Amino acid sequence: MAMKVKAVEKLVKFSKTDPGKWLYVMQPELYLALTQKKVIREAALRSGVSQGVMQACWDAAGEVIKAWATEGHSVALPGLGTMRFGLRAKSVEDVNDVKSSLITARRIIFTPAVDLKEELQNTAIQITCIDRNGQEVKRVTSSDDGTVEDNDTGTGTDNTGGGTDNTGGGDDNTGGGPDMG
Repeated sequence: MAMKVKAVEKLVKFSKTDPGKWLYVMQPELYLALTQKKVIREAALRSGVSQGVMQACWDAAGEVIKAWATEGHSVALPGLGTMRFGLRAKSVEDVNDVKSSLITARRIIFTPAVDLKEELQNTAIQITCIDRNGQEVKRVTSSDDGTVEDNDTGTGTDNTGGGTDNTGGGDDNTGGGPDMG
């Protein structure tokens, strides 16, 4: 099975006065969300237990994970990784100004297991390129050697650390620097 990705041509601007530049921005194509019922049915089938037993185990594990994570623990999710809660908050200079209203968002932080990251790294990729008019202009598969070329200085090639889709980077106070805004 291959992971499907689309590269859509978008006008990327880095400021309000920037005229922008047309770039192909990649993002994964998401399939339909699988229902909990379907996941339980498949897990029961693969493990050899009844769906009722699997549902009871699933519910109990969910309650345990929720309880421990809200107590501040990083909780192992077997075969997947770990999860913990984090937050985004404004920073203040004076200790007297510290209060819970500075918290702007509560987050769930998932750290994948090494095996899961390796599985993702080894999954084939199919990229469909769509131009600014919505027309498919190219298809690429990961049968290439994986070499990344960046002949245009000033633009990144991985799009994971900020940029237009904001899938990485940031200042959410979950291990990085303070939120200055």
